[in-house]
Amino acid sequence: MTIRKQAWRCAALSAIAVMFVGAPRALAADAHPLLGLLDEELHHQAEALKTPDGQTPYFIQYTITDQRTCNVSAELGALTNEGTQQRRSLDVDLRCGDYTLDNTRQIRGRGGYSSFDRSGRTALLPLDGDPLAIRQNIWLATDGAFKDAVKRLAQVKANLKVKVEEEDQSDDFSREEPVVDIRSLDNTTVDPKPYIERIRRYSQKFREYPLIYDSTVALTGVVTNTLLVNSEGSKLQHGEGWWRIGIRASTIADDGMELWQYTAFDAHTPEGLPDDETVMHAVDEVIEQLLALRAAPIVEPYIGPAILRNRATGVFFHEIFGHRIEGHRQKDVEEGQTFAKKLGQPVLPDFLTVIDDPSRTNFGKIELNGYYPYDDEAVPSQPVTLVDKGTLETFLMSRTPTRGIVKSNGHGRRQPGNRVVGRQGNLIVESTRQVPFDELRAKLLETCKAQDKEYGLLFEDISGGFTTTRRGGPQAFKVLPIIVYKVFVNGRPDELVRGVDIVGTPLTCFSKIIETGDDPAVFNGICGAESGSVPVSAIAPSVLVEQIEIEKKQKAQDRPPILEAPIALETRSDKS
Repeated sequence: MTIRKQAWRCAALSAIAVMFVGAPRALAADAHPLLGLLDEELHHQAEALKTPDGQTPYFIQYTITDQRTCNVSAELGALTNEGTQQRRSLDVDLRCGDYTLDNTRQIRGRGGYSSFDRSGRTALLPLDGDPLAIRQNIWLATDGAFKDAVKRLAQVKANLKVKVEEEDQSDDFSREEPVVDIRSLDNTTVDPKPYIERIRRYSQKFREYPLIYDSTVALTGVVTNTLLVNSEGSKLQHGEGWWRIGIRASTIADDGMELWQYTAFDAHTPEGLPDDETVMHAVDEVIEQLLALRAAPIVEPYIGPAILRNRATGVFFHEIFGHRIEGHRQKDVEEGQTFAKKLGQPVLPDFLTVIDDPSRTNFGKIELNGYYPYDDEAVPSQPVTLVDKGTLETFLMSRTPTRGIVKSNGHGRRQPGNRVVGRQGNLIVESTRQVPFDELRAKLLETCKAQDKEYGLLFEDISGGFTTTRRGGPQAFKVLPIIVYKVFVNGRPDELVRGVDIVGTPLTCFSKIIETGDDPAVFNGICGAESGSVPVSAIAPSVLVEQIEIEKKQKAQDRPPILEAPIALETRSDKS
């Protein structure tokens, strides 16, 4: 289903028109009727909501997120899932108090993420656009959000009186220029039927490999249309698509270690997805890599030189650097605040610059997951230089100010239903000390010789990782490689190994980067954090690290399946 234009239209109240005077306007398309309805309700609620003692909200924002999805998945050539879904949700963000102090301030001593207020409510809206039903949902959600905000503001004020003086006394909400931008919605058809035979055909290839116990090829298409209005005068309408073909396979080694491999293709439109030949080649690579991993030896714990290939570097920086420079973490008293007081100081080698640019749609021919035109607080996306020649310049800012940074830079993001915080978009690592990869590899061997190491490590691919940023735990990270090679000083062929996790602490690790390659590449993924799951990209070159630490991966103890796989019997029968 698509978002339907209704026969009725809501006439905007004259007072609403006054609210938008002075707001930059970009009217490239017709406004959806629901945008007018949101305007009317916003005006009504902002004027009428008031407690008996005269307390009113100083900020209200309504966001409607309409998502249409299609999914197709297959295993061994057999269809396992086919379906479509549409979900239309409302997020109400409401603040009481003022920009300096409001109900969203952290209540110290409460512990965990519950010490923060989500500052709003969420509701599901009817899909047929019925105006009365939608108004009813807006009314209930706003009423609940207002009551919660009034109650919590009282708790915030009481907390200030009984706790020590706050170290970070910045305001609770930044003042931003309102924006009006009405763009065309994305009406791409989300029909799974054209993809069923393709996905089945891709997955059929796994029938030839009995040692691969589980495999799935899946297509996911998500079309998201957003309508937003707020009491400062912003009004937005825009739509984006995200399409992915993912290939996943897993097995169990003879020693019980569970192994898996995954690769994916991402695009903003169905037309951006690759052709059959490209996908089948990727299936072959997944099979080849997984079978090689199954036969590979387990690596022992190691500290020494290593190369992270470009995509692996991107994941590495996303996990251990990007999350630590998200703005809200500098203000949260329970966070480790690794970089909170390091603005203007060196935090990376002076040949590295780090930018986050969610306004960028492509890197070469590759479409970037982390693109968005506006963040979830109606602030335009924009390129932000986070680190300039090794020196920390700023943080990934939502509209929550922190030490000396009073404005958002368009990085307030969330999955619908969650509170907005500063998040990554398209994280880009640039270097002025670049060499061809062959030269970088030669320098790895030189570094190994200088440290009297028999071999260095080459991390070809990393699946993801996680990092501890809160004070209650160690300020450490764990990154999860998939494809790792030993590179021997004596010239022996590289040896694939398995069972590796990279561990360490961020400040020490970054100080060990020696040089980079001239081969930037893209990692597209989905990042989960306290504001939910959001699409992200990381672009980085290969890097040579003077010292990296690995430990053995957790390993299951179960033996592989006792009986032969049915596809093994089928394979033998076909050959005979």
